[in-house]
Amino acid sequence: VQTCALPISKTILMSDVLIPVPVLEQVARRFKLLGDPVRLRILNYLHTCQEASVQDIVEATSQSQANVSKHLRALSNESLVDKRKDGLYVYYRVNDPTLPALCMLVCGRLESNTE
Repeated sequence: VQTCALPISKTILMSDVLIPVPVLEQVARRFKLLGDPVRLRILNYLHTCQEASVQDIVEATSQSQANVSKHLRALSNESLVDKRKDGLYVYYRVNDPTLPALCMLVCGRLESNTE
């Protein structure tokens, strides 16, 4: 069995490791957020519409208002979505420019696995 040990004194570059140790927890939280199908439906809808109210998202996803609000709060806490208030309505939009590329990468890989 071969082991890999990076010297502690070495500055770790992105090319040296898959995920740098200082951001492991943040990356795990991001993947956990993206691991929920309801959140992916919400993000998919927001990406398509650019911006939508909570009620629009409720109707588009067939989820309850409480469930959508819970997921939007989690996505907002991690800065995946941004919100703006207009009177009584709150509008959400995707706030992470890396999200479309990440989704395309994963979907492309899944498609190539099924061929």
